[in-house]
Amino acid sequence: MYRDEIVARLRLAQMLSPAFPIGAFAHSQGLEWAISSGQVGNSDDLRDWIEAVLTLGSARVDAVFLSMARRPGADLDALSDLFDAYLPSAERALEAAELGRAFQALTRPEMAPLPYPLAVAEATRDLPLPEAEVLALFLQGVAAQLVSVAVRFLPLGQTQGQRVLARLAPLISEVARAAVGAGEDELWAFAPGADLAAMAHETMETRIFRT
Repeated sequence: MYRDEIVARLRLAQMLSPAFPIGAFAHSQGLEWAISSGQVGNSDDLRDWIEAVLTLGSARVDAVFLSMARRPGADLDALSDLFDAYLPSAERALEAAELGRAFQALTRPEMAPLPYPLAVAEATRDLPLPEAEVLALFLQGVAAQLVSVAVRFLPLGQTQGQRVLARLAPLISEVARAAVGAGEDELWAFAPGADLAAMAHETMETRIFRT
């Protein structure tokens, strides 16, 4: 069993690594617009932005959907429809669909397309690991994605970026634990700045990232 857990943990780390080739590097979730508009200009701003996404925004909602979809007998079609209903912008829908499609091509190519958090749920349901660990690594991937955006777009070195990510670890653990076993009553978000940034990104004439 111990060796099985090690293999499962390695597989989980591989699937949720920023290096897993699903195209996450091409998406900024509106952070590109926030940087361009001067709302995020340094490592402290970046940490505040990511904290809001994790505790009040899309990452928190995604973690709840991930937990719901991992349960035995979960209706993935119904959850997929519900997930779509919670998407605040066209680019957010684009990102969830593109990452989900690419992720499934590598993990569950036989399945009908699912948005990214639900695709992750299907691929990790049978791993003999605590759900909090799965959710935490998923959220870590979201945070790492945003840090990578800032490292490429801000005057922010990789060392500073890694420091931001390290400081977020206790919060990531807290958000993950809170999402374990959560249901539809916990599907709420209040990060209007991040949502508006994602919407504003759609109208940028010059941009690096797809979202």
